[in-house]
Amino acid sequence: MKIPRIVLAGTSSGVGKTSITCGLIYGLKKRGFSIQPFKVGPDYIDPSYLSSISGNKAFNLDVWMMGKNQMLKSFIENSKSDISVIEGVMGYYDGFSGNSNFASTHHIAELTKSPVILILDASKTARSIAATAFGFQKFHKNSRISGIILNKIGSKKHENLCRQALEKTKLPIVGVIPKNPEIALESRHLGLISTMTEKNLHKKIQKTSKIIADYLNVEEIIKILKNPILINNKPKQNYKKPNVTIAVALDNSFNFYYHDNLESLRRNGAHLKFFSPIKDRKIPNCDGVYIGGGFPEVLGDSLEKNTIMRQSIKKLSEENMPIYAECGGLMYLTKSIDYGTKKYKMTGLFDAETKMTKKMKLNYTKGRILSKNILSDKSHLLRGHEFHYSELSSVSSDSKFGIELETGDGIKNHKDGLVLYNTLASYGHLYFDSSDYAKIFVKNCMKYSRR
Repeated sequence: MKIPRIVLAGTSSGVGKTSITCGLIYGLKKRGFSIQPFKVGPDYIDPSYLSSISGNKAFNLDVWMMGKNQMLKSFIENSKSDISVIEGVMGYYDGFSGNSNFASTHHIAELTKSPVILILDASKTARSIAATAFGFQKFHKNSRISGIILNKIGSKKHENLCRQALEKTKLPIVGVIPKNPEIALESRHLGLISTMTEKNLHKKIQKTSKIIADYLNVEEIIKILKNPILINNKPKQNYKKPNVTIAVALDNSFNFYYHDNLESLRRNGAHLKFFSPIKDRKIPNCDGVYIGGGFPEVLGDSLEKNTIMRQSIKKLSEENMPIYAECGGLMYLTKSIDYGTKKYKMTGLFDAETKMTKKMKLNYTKGRILSKNILSDKSHLLRGHEFHYSELSSVSSDSKFGIELETGDGIKNHKDGLVLYNTLASYGHLYFDSSDYAKIFVKNCMKYSRR
């Protein structure tokens, strides 16, 4: 299958990958192309920016959680637009370990056979920028780097110095972006602010993207991507006729979902109904509930005030409805969230409290599901991801955990996945198609509906 595609990579985090990727998407759309965005890695926030500017849902490409075959399958099946644009993660060669490019942006570029544009931050350098470019070009025998974008250029003289130095790389410079504080996208927790947390953010993204697009040589980038290497096509996955309804929490507090996970539920026979734990007075008629991650602490006051919703979710759990919650969803199911000087009441399903911390916990995770639960029929190994600024406290001694993890920090026998009734809630995020998680969750929802 021939998919016109391009990867935008950076020398490190913070070089402007997301802003520039949005700018390229804007520029391509202005030329009449439809764009399908992808994000390397497990992040939820950057994809929301790409979705906002492209008008299409952005999908994650993560070899660690998805595996090579599933990652390629997702990429091929979701590349239905004219051009696929892939935003990288961290530095180009930064992967799971220091001696391997596994799960890095370069790894994804290799597997998808994509050309790469390397973004260089030129703000504190001139001739030395060529050493950086040469290093990335020669570090791997097939770097796939086909062009360069210079970001944060200070003046025309500065630009000329960088251009002269980079001539020896023989790589085209396809963008020169000046320093401009107006086009910086703000940070929030991890990565960028979620597009759902601020009403005016879409306008900010549009404005930033338009400005950046004017500094990109979009026609030259089109030349780089217009003759794609063939990728072996994967068979399309069939969708079962919907036979259960799963209510999915989606609002300003809960919006971290892998779109592949939602599609996996649909493919396995689930009809999805979305609801807001902040605004709605009741949960839609359903056979199961999925509460994803997000920032429940930010709108803790609104969540606390919706007493009817909190009570109804707890009641449904006590009635053994299958409920799966991740990270922010787990926080919502505890007794309270301590945020700053305030403590907000949550559902109180689990006998534990959530306390915000100053230290971010960011890891790929691996471990074992210990016993049968709503996502698994048996004990088995898992891989996932976690990032949060909170921890559980005052956890009851008789609390039951369904997952034992070894995190990226090497912590052994770390417990996760609180289990109560037919509810499973964990800090870790799972990619459903890495196992039969969606299939088994739907099966348990069907079992509940037939009681």
